[in-house]
Amino acid sequence: MTKPAVTRRHLPSSPFKPPATPPLKEFAMGDRVTHDEHGLGRVIGTEADIAVLVDFGSLTVRIASPYGKLTKL
Repeated sequence: MTKPAVTRRHLPSSPFKPPATPPLKEFAMGDRVTHDEHGLGRVIGTEADIAVLVDFGSLTVRIASPYGKLTKL
């Protein structure tokens, strides 16, 4: 069975509660983070809920929101 390409929307007439939206991740300068592909790093810049600039040692990457693969340590 495959996953549908589009997420289902909640109908107002549904007796079930709508799915909870996860809180937005916020990062500050100096936060230690981990990324699924790049590993451990440190936030060296932020762009007001748009993107973060992360230094992974040998690589500096700009990661755009939503930060699915980025986790604060």
